[in-house]
Amino acid sequence: MSTTDYLTTDQLSRALTLRDLTDPAHGEHAMQALLDAVVTALQSRWRSTVRHVRSSPIVPVRENYDRLGYGPDDVTRDHRYTRYISSTVMLRSHTSADVTTALEDYAGRRDVDELLVVPGLAYRRDAVDRHHVGEPHQVDLWRVRSTPDTDDGELLAMIGCLVDAVLPGTEWTATDAVHPYTVGGRQIDVIHDGECLELAECGRIHPEVLRGSGLDPEQWSGLALGMGLERALMLRKGIPDIRYLRAEDPRIVSQMLTLEPWRHVSSLPASRRDLSVVLDAEEDEETLGDRIRTALGDDADVIESVEVLSRTAHGDLPEAARSRLGTQEGQVNLLLRIVLRPLDRTLTSDQANAMRNTIYRAVHEGPVLELI
Repeated sequence: MSTTDYLTTDQLSRALTLRDLTDPAHGEHAMQALLDAVVTALQSRWRSTVRHVRSSPIVPVRENYDRLGYGPDDVTRDHRYTRYISSTVMLRSHTSADVTTALEDYAGRRDVDELLVVPGLAYRRDAVDRHHVGEPHQVDLWRVRSTPDTDDGELLAMIGCLVDAVLPGTEWTATDAVHPYTVGGRQIDVIHDGECLELAECGRIHPEVLRGSGLDPEQWSGLALGMGLERALMLRKGIPDIRYLRAEDPRIVSQMLTLEPWRHVSSLPASRRDLSVVLDAEEDEETLGDRIRTALGDDADVIESVEVLSRTAHGDLPEAARSRLGTQEGQVNLLLRIVLRPLDRTLTSDQANAMRNTIYRAVHEGPVLELI
């Protein structure tokens, strides 16, 4: 990995100054109310103690990957998906990165049945649409027990309790899933408005994760669950666009203080721009989305969606198109549709064109520029 793959000072500063909606110290938000409801439900069921862990999002790569059982060649480690600060330090890609160190504190203790609550921001490369952001909020909920007999029955009970706290009365299913830090992993899907949607993933804590934190798996066990809080809150309130969670329009802000159902706010008109760009064939919607957000900076919330309309490899392009675009082997031609729709202001045509050009310059790697 070269130094060009590391975050710049400006990128790191922007990430660290982003408001954490799970943190009461940053102001009140409905996300906190939802999390409180989940924690209360689980604590009441288990009659356990509760421990909240809130740490810096800057973590050693070892904590984010190695200690959780990720292999050295796991694709998630690739710089295209991970925000590295250096070869050994990164912005966490999940709040699970804070768990293994927290588990070390239980060594030597007895009679433990505790719910670890680890909320905060995670930092990823992700697609641009109404349901995804590059800095999602996540919570890890781990039940830690000084007994080796936590079983699948306890896991299923935890799933039922969680779903009922987030979406009371909702039908759910749990299917097998593989995570390096669990055994008996499950993906939790809920049936919402006729759709099957992923809510969380969970499993029993892997013995090697316990052992790596100084806890003997012959004496300790527990449950590990991770949930994306944007998805959970949007489902609970019926919010149609993830950008509303951070919007500054007073009509929206007032609705982000409670778990009451979402009330429609009139949308401003959209501006649509189509782009034909040339870029490396390895780029995908997640890395593309990250490049666009980075380029726009504070204006990134203006983007409603980025859709890939077509993807054509260099070898599949007509000769005339190759000549016009200047593509090379290993590159592709993408036709992108960018929808710009601010939540709280109207864009002029000139402003929309300027943003279109900023996006174009950020993603286009061909020799021929087509600016407007």
